[in-house]
Formats: sequence, C-alpha cells, structure tokens
Amino acid sequence: MKKIFLSIILGFSFVSIQAQETTPEDALRLAVDNLTGTARFRAMGGAFGAVGGDLSSINVNPAGSIFFNNNYGTITGSVYNAKNKSRYFGKYTNDNDNTLDINQIGAVFIFKDTKNSKNDWKKIAFALNYENSNNFNNSLFSAGTNPYNSIGNYFLDIAQGIQTNVLTNYNYYDLNFYQQQAYLGYDTYIFEASNTTPNNTSYYTNIPTGGNYYQENQISTSGYNGKLTANFSAAYKDLLFLGGNLNFHFVNIQKTFSVYESNTNPVYDTGSTITEILFENQLTTTGSGFSLNLGAIVKPIESLRIGLSYESPTWYRLTDELQQQLSTHSLNNPDNNEYPKSFHDPLTYLPYKIQTPGKWTGSLVYIFGKKGLISADISTKDYTATTFRPKNDYTGLNNFMQNALKDAIEVRVGGEYRIKQVSLRAGYRFEESPYKVDQTLGDLTGYTGGLGYTFDDSRIDLAYSYDHRNLNQTFLSSGMTDPARISRQNNNITISYSINF
Repeated sequence: MKKIFLSIILGFSFVSIQAQETTPEDALRLAVDNLTGTARFRAMGGAFGAVGGDLSSINVNPAGSIFFNNNYGTITGSVYNAKNKSRYFGKYTNDNDNTLDINQIGAVFIFKDTKNSKNDWKKIAFALNYENSNNFNNSLFSAGTNPYNSIGNYFLDIAQGIQTNVLTNYNYYDLNFYQQQAYLGYDTYIFEASNTTPNNTSYYTNIPTGGNYYQENQISTSGYNGKLTANFSAAYKDLLFLGGNLNFHFVNIQKTFSVYESNTNPVYDTGSTITEILFENQLTTTGSGFSLNLGAIVKPIESLRIGLSYESPTWYRLTDELQQQLSTHSLNNPDNNEYPKSFHDPLTYLPYKIQTPGKWTGSLVYIFGKKGLISADISTKDYTATTFRPKNDYTGLNNFMQNALKDAIEVRVGGEYRIKQVSLRAGYRFEESPYKVDQTLGDLTGYTGGLGYTFDDSRIDLAYSYDHRNLNQTFLSSGMTDPARISRQNNNITISYSINF
C-alpha cells in the first residue's frame, strides 16, 4: 500500500520530564502470574506448593528446597509461541510470535547433620535460582473499518481545554505528556483552534466526519521480567519444614506500536484536509524490584504434605523512555510538504513506582510411595492493592484500580506417575481475571503435560504447556476507545537438564 506522509521526526538526545500516561495494564503485566520455570514444574501445571524438590517450586513455597536429597542443579530452555486472533468491527486477523530462551538456571546445596546429635534441626538447604518470570515477546495485529471514530479523535480529545499559546509558544520539554500529545496533533493539522485568541481552549477536527475509517493496529513487544532468588530452608524432626526467599527483580520491556488510518468513504474525499494518519510509538521500560517469600510445609504422615506460603508485594522502581512519530497525508496537496516538519528528542520520563499485590497459597499433596503423586495449590491475590507511586501523581488511576479490580483465585492441579526411570506428568491451571468485569482481561485456562527420564545422576525433563484467555485491546487510550477483541493462545515447549553433584 502506497502512503504519502508528512512526518514529525524525533532526534537522539534525552531529557527527563514528568511521567507519561500510565494504565492498569502497565502494572498488571508485572502482577499477573505466568507459568514459567523448569520442565517438571510446568508439566505439572505449577502445582508444587507442598511437593518441593524442584528449583522452581521455591517460587511457590520456599520450604520446598529442603526436599532435595543432594546438591542439585538445573538449567532450562523454552520455545515460546504466542498466537493472537483479533476481531475488529467484523474483520478477523491473525499474528504470532516465536522465541527461544534460556529461562531458568539454579542450584541448591544441602547440609545434613551426620553426627546423630540431639539437635532436632538436622537438615538445611541454600538455593540460588534465576528465572524469567515473564517473557513479553508477542505480536498483535488488528484491522477493520471503524464506522464511528477516527484516530484523530485521540489528539482532539486531549487538546480540549489546553490553551493554544501552550501549543504555539512553548519549551517542548516543559510540557506534560497530554500537552505533548496535543502538540503532535496540532503541528500536523489534525485539528485547528476554534478562534485565534492565544487563550483559546476549544478545537475542531480537520478529519472528515461520518465514519468508515479503515484502521490498523500493530503491537510488537519484547523483553523480560527476570527474578533472582536467594533461598533458605530447614527441617524440624522430618515433620515441619520452613523456608524463606529474598527476590531481586529485573525489568526490561520494549513495546513498539503503531496505529494507521485512512478514510475509505469516497463521499468525504473531496475537500477533506486529512485523509491518512500514521501514529508510531516505541516505549522502553526498565527498572528493578524487590520481594520476599515465606513458607511452611507440614508432613503429618509419610504420604501427606500440607503447605502454606506467602509472597509479599513486589516493589518496582521503573523508568520509561518514549519515542513518537506522527504523520499525516492531505488529499488536497499530496505532493508538496504543505505542513512543516518538527524535530523533538526522545523523552526519558521521571522514575515511578509500582507495588503489585501479595499472594497467599495453600497446598496439598498425596504421595503414592515411589510410584507418583497428586498435588493441588489454591492461591488468592487481591489486585485492588496494586498501587502506583507517588500516590499524589496517580490518585485517579489508583482509585480506578481499587474499584475495577478484585481479589482473584488461582487453582493449579498436577500429577506424576513413575515407571522405572520414566516419569509421566500432567497438569491443569485456572486463573481468574483480575477485573470484576472480565472483558478487559478474561479468565485463563491452561493444560500441561510432559515426561522425564532419569539416568545415573542426571535427569532430562520435557514439558508442553498451553493456555488461553480473551482480552480487549484498545488502539488508543481516549477519543477512540473502540476495542479489538483478542483471543490469545500460548504454546510452549520446555526442556530441562538436572544433575546431582
């Protein structure tokens, strides 16, 4: 498709200004759990709260590291496949993304009392484990003809109430995020001032009204949310097992998204000012965080274990860097640079903080001797506790999340059956939406399976995991909030190698 655009081009130096617009999704992508970790852990649906004996199990209940018999190490690689089917005003589109990643590596060290002393604490464990808590690689494409709203409404809606002299006589870096967005639309003639006075605050659109706007939305994300865990656990009389984690989180996310529009109704072609728009954004979010876990497991009889664990909120400190480019095309003058070009630097916004909610998990496992086991975890997480800080800067957003989000339940069930050196595994996972009305982000349902093979002091595990959820994806945050309906499927293959040493 040939497109002729008049561009706003961004330079390469950096400045720090007031925080940009944030949404609940910015916090939820860090707060909502994902099934990650070793192949054994994934194959059983992550139901490891009372099972232990796996390096990923310490993320559910830190007391689980005590069930290793020897020093033990694991490294894990995964192939991620994300498929997205989009429906936007009756038009269906598909997109997918594939990623290969080394997503877990860790080791545990076991210390036993071999002197038969009278001390009841006869075994302790130390572990160090790194995992990608979330892999953000994903691609999404939506397209369709919107009969109601133009992309230009985003800029027009934001501009209302902003004085014209702010958009004409300004130091660009003194503008807040909303004034910057208004300036982009004003400088490319998407809208005009209703009158010529400097204190004018009312604007009208240069985009033909009446509907039939063909629109495309392309979103591509990459990056990770990594977690380094330092773990300690101890056993009391082979009855009570206690553990704790200190977790250090690392965030690096790149999101590139563009919105394109052309007016497909020929009635409005003649005499219209703006007939095409392309709005491109590249957002990079980096930062770090801290959290902790506490857990206990009780073994009342040899075949039964009961676990309870608490995961604290994670306290993140993040910084956003944003680059934007807005281009327009006029049918009246397609070949001349009728509109001036504007040059602006990439913007690095002031740091902000996100506090994700804490989580409680209750666990139960029944062990069939050396033949196998069946395990279940149930977790609760109160998403209304999700908070942006400084609170004074995000009062409206925090109040919205307190009213729109809820305390959500997650259920994980898994089983394992051993036949000599081979272990067969399967699991199920259900996670409620964090929203009271789940159209924005729906419930998640997942199924897993896998097998393991033990030889000498080593073991190889293979897992397949599938999950599905529906969600709404708006193209822009205001002015035109007509969402595309997304059906998202994740298909992952994971392989782990473990060794006793």
